[in-house]
Amino acid sequence: MSNAASISHLSQPKPTAKGGYRQQGYHKDHKVNWWLTAVIAVMSLTILVPLYFTVVTALKTPAEAGTFSLPSSWQWHNFADAWTQVNYPKAALNSAIVTVAAVLLTLLTNTFVAYAVARNMDKRFFRFLYYFFLAMMFVPFTVIMLPIAKEMGALHLDNIVGLFLLYMILGIGSNLFIAIGFIRSIPISLEESARIDGATTWTIFWRIVFPLMGPINATIAILTTLWAWNDFLLPLIILTDRSAQTLPLAQYGFQNQFTSNYPMAFASYLMAMAPVLIVYVFAQKWVISGVMSGAVK
Repeated sequence: MSNAASISHLSQPKPTAKGGYRQQGYHKDHKVNWWLTAVIAVMSLTILVPLYFTVVTALKTPAEAGTFSLPSSWQWHNFADAWTQVNYPKAALNSAIVTVAAVLLTLLTNTFVAYAVARNMDKRFFRFLYYFFLAMMFVPFTVIMLPIAKEMGALHLDNIVGLFLLYMILGIGSNLFIAIGFIRSIPISLEESARIDGATTWTIFWRIVFPLMGPINATIAILTTLWAWNDFLLPLIILTDRSAQTLPLAQYGFQNQFTSNYPMAFASYLMAMAPVLIVYVFAQKWVISGVMSGAVK
């Protein structure tokens, strides 16, 4: 029997006990890369150890803080005290307003800009815009920090409105980098068919392209949420009204005021981390699939 006949014979389905057929193929052994597994395990300790320290410290008394041992008695009231001292509901509401507004504006504007650039990359002006926006990713924030603060103050936008507008603008470089690759993978024939039926560019984007960008939009939304919720430096230089403080700013003042009460401070950090951690746990597959979709044309 020839080699080709042997391969054909091996690939033919074989009958099963229930009268069906099972496809017989080649089985490749997948060996575990123990060196890589060990490296990942060691690197994960850089996250797990500080997280463990934060949790156990939040449940200790101030006298016990600073060690890795478990608390002698579990001080659950630290969370209630931190809730009151930080004014958690007010600060969390401010952070939620900034985060939701930043995500909505980012999705409504950045994706449309990405579509315009992706469909006009053959034109010099749009190629310039593409590389200009990408260059924003490599400019250190400390270089533009003071000019941004001066500009927002001169425009009377040193408030929550100015803050979520900045998140929309400053994130456009990374968002375009993620979205353009995916948009260029969408067949242009879909848009040409819609144009024949009389659809405008605006209609094509919102009814055809934007719905197809589901994984990319989810990725952009989640990354913007993590950034806006956890950011400290931008609210610090923009917000001038103490009543508009976001959670990181409120915690900063709390730590200065109660610098010796580390358990209460760590309890406030855990409460601030909880909302975005829950969001990320349930939405991490969208982040991975969106980044992969945007990276592969």
